[in-house]
Amino acid sequence: MLAVAVLAAGKGTRMKSALPKVLQPLAGATLVERVLDSCRLLSPDRQLMVVGHQAERVERTLARVEGLEFIRQEPQNGTGHAVQQLLEPLAGFEGELLVLNGDVPLLRPETLDKLLSRHRESGAAVTLLSARLADPTGYGRIFADWTGQVEAIVEHRDCNPEQRRNDLTNAGIYCFDWAKLAAVLPQLSSDNDQGELYLTDTVAQLRPAMHLEVIDPDEVAGINDRQQLAHCEAVLQDRLRRHWMAEGVTFIDPASCTLSEQTRFGRDVLVEPQCHFRGATTVGDGCRIGPGCLIEDSHLGDGVEVLHSVLRDSRVAGGCLIGPFAHLRGGTDVAAGCRIGNFVEVKHSRLGEGCKASHLSYLGDAELGSDVNIGAGTITANFDGVRKHRTVIGSGSKTGANSVLVAPITLGEGVTVGAGSTLTKDVPSGALALGRARQLVKENWTADLARQQQGVAG
Repeated sequence: MLAVAVLAAGKGTRMKSALPKVLQPLAGATLVERVLDSCRLLSPDRQLMVVGHQAERVERTLARVEGLEFIRQEPQNGTGHAVQQLLEPLAGFEGELLVLNGDVPLLRPETLDKLLSRHRESGAAVTLLSARLADPTGYGRIFADWTGQVEAIVEHRDCNPEQRRNDLTNAGIYCFDWAKLAAVLPQLSSDNDQGELYLTDTVAQLRPAMHLEVIDPDEVAGINDRQQLAHCEAVLQDRLRRHWMAEGVTFIDPASCTLSEQTRFGRDVLVEPQCHFRGATTVGDGCRIGPGCLIEDSHLGDGVEVLHSVLRDSRVAGGCLIGPFAHLRGGTDVAAGCRIGNFVEVKHSRLGEGCKASHLSYLGDAELGSDVNIGAGTITANFDGVRKHRTVIGSGSKTGANSVLVAPITLGEGVTVGAGSTLTKDVPSGALALGRARQLVKENWTADLARQQQGVAG
């Protein structure tokens, strides 16, 4: 059997944030959610999280994680003290305990699977992850023989000059034989510089102890401040971009673009510089995105082009052209072959096939049939100050420039709306609708005005 314990009780004071460190966002998910996700290949029998600082907030955030058990650590007195809190909830448990840190979010599931396999095959009492760092300053050094058996772990401050030249460091990720660990946990001492109980001290009491060196040291990078958070974001974004480039996506300037792990691309997608994908976004085959786009929780069909635009919670079918400077908001559904152009905003609306809204328009709470042409400056006035109302425009209709359709209103099929009209009543199919004030022209206005001014001056 396997139990996984995530240590997530620390304050994270160096983050300088009101948000608990383990809840800091990284590529669309919290640090601790990423740690939990790294265990997915292992199918653990128990998942426990040791919480302390802002425990209630952490528990609320993760309440949706099925089967996750929360264990309180109060006060927070080191990693050894945190794992001591598991003695009661894991009483009688037989199997392995995998100990992870809530601020180490880049571990690959395959690495943890390899760690568990190595632990079981070797029959070790404890197996820990190790990493070789270009600058190991501040990290405990692992001293081991050629078989991988750990002889000692020496903290950086206790290393002599010769020992400090060793670049093999302790990553703080452990797989224990739980029964053997439980026997030595009560013996931990706080007789050290920090006056805390260290989980590392158990390794010296557990034999045999083995280590597994990670190939990529970034996997075990911890986060204590904003700079380290930015480093991990860069590492994760690089992983995501490399993955999708291998799947047939072209990034013109990869470093300028960011993705979420839920983003999915088809083949032959071209992503221009400064494009950002958030949430569960899907981009179909042959799309061209950017430059300068933000696409969040949206679905794009094949062959869509989006330029300098923002799309959120929207669906765009194949062959559409979006932008530049368009804004598609929540609940927008655009059928195939549509054109949504310069400074057009669409919210909670459905556009049928072949619709065009090319300039300076707002479509809110609207239902458009096919081949509707929205003239420049057309607005669906959907809000009466209390409630939102819908506008329905039939297929083949067209609105002139600067039209205002005051909802609730229905325009039939093939309707023509004259430029500058404000409509408040339904219009039947095939009709021409005009709603303008009568034009007034006063001739010789300039000359009359000049004579009046001369009279005042005299």
